[in-house]
Amino acid sequence: MNIERLQLTNYRNYESLTLDFSPKINVFIGENAQGKTNVMESIYVLAMAKSHRTSNDKELIRWDTDYGKIEGVVQKRYGSLPIELTVSKKGKKGKINHLEQTKLSNYIGQMNVVMFAPEDLNVVKGSPQIRRRFIDMEIGQISPVYLHDLLTFQKILKQRNHLLKNNQGRSSINDVMFDVYTEQYIQAAVQIIRKRFQFMELLQEWAEPIHSGISRGLETLVIKYRPVTGMDASWTAEEMAKYLEKKLAEVKQRELERGVTLIGPHRDDLQFLVNGYDVQTYGSQGQQRTTALSLKLAEIELIKQETKEAPILLLDDVLSELDDYRQSHLLSTIQGEVQTFVTTTSVEGIHHDSMEHAKMFHVKQGAIDQ
Repeated sequence: MNIERLQLTNYRNYESLTLDFSPKINVFIGENAQGKTNVMESIYVLAMAKSHRTSNDKELIRWDTDYGKIEGVVQKRYGSLPIELTVSKKGKKGKINHLEQTKLSNYIGQMNVVMFAPEDLNVVKGSPQIRRRFIDMEIGQISPVYLHDLLTFQKILKQRNHLLKNNQGRSSINDVMFDVYTEQYIQAAVQIIRKRFQFMELLQEWAEPIHSGISRGLETLVIKYRPVTGMDASWTAEEMAKYLEKKLAEVKQRELERGVTLIGPHRDDLQFLVNGYDVQTYGSQGQQRTTALSLKLAEIELIKQETKEAPILLLDDVLSELDDYRQSHLLSTIQGEVQTFVTTTSVEGIHHDSMEHAKMFHVKQGAIDQ
């Protein structure tokens, strides 16, 4: 899979921009704050219908305009596919082959991307929220059903929290809707938890040998999904539902005191172990970066396995964050097989043969020479 052409209209600092890409490596060179990352972000938004940098969609629209539009022509194994995403104050609309989609969950997945930016190092050392977002975004790309289930879960969670907030501080809650929401919440939560367990097992299969290769066989990586309730991947859906019902009954009084749902997928986390030690707590910066890199390379392989096509790789100012060995390992792994976009202030620090055949884009004050 690769993106042949990108057109931006009123996107961030670009009033109008059309770019044609190489199916191999595309490099955007320029000083900081010139517009390199805006192009990279637009490719990500075109694929995922959301930004990796902001949750406020209005920031994507050029100042003093009503809408922003991203158009792309994606080359897939069965032919060329035009896709389009329009962002306005009313929301987002996606088109596939010029046909407007009724749901964004139908739109996402037409173009698969893997983003690796400096902040992705925080998947290992950052907050649980970052890791949950990582899981949800990646499963969503290969499973539209998961996106639907996640939206359902979030809607029920919001409704349940609303009732808890309204009854905060009381000793009990006498609202029949609370029991209804709790039952719906349990069913929706189990769907999310089971899918996350399955995804992490697949990711583990790819990440372990990749990590071993980068560490020259000295380290073994184990990834664990940690539901806050302590469930196990081997449990049936019925066993999970029964256990979650029991746990919610146990914390009901605390939930009333705090006015919020205390257990469920919105509180779960991932754990990364290298040679049996928690990397987040005990790992060196090098081990944390190797783990993050292994995850990204494993994502590529997993998406390739599930969709039968290689995703597009976006390396946003990340090569300078990796030492020569990890940098070389990354570029060697993707060489010739994965369309790659790189942003950098200079190519001097990037030592790899693949860069000699890259298509260069020079970015200065929002203008791009190619």
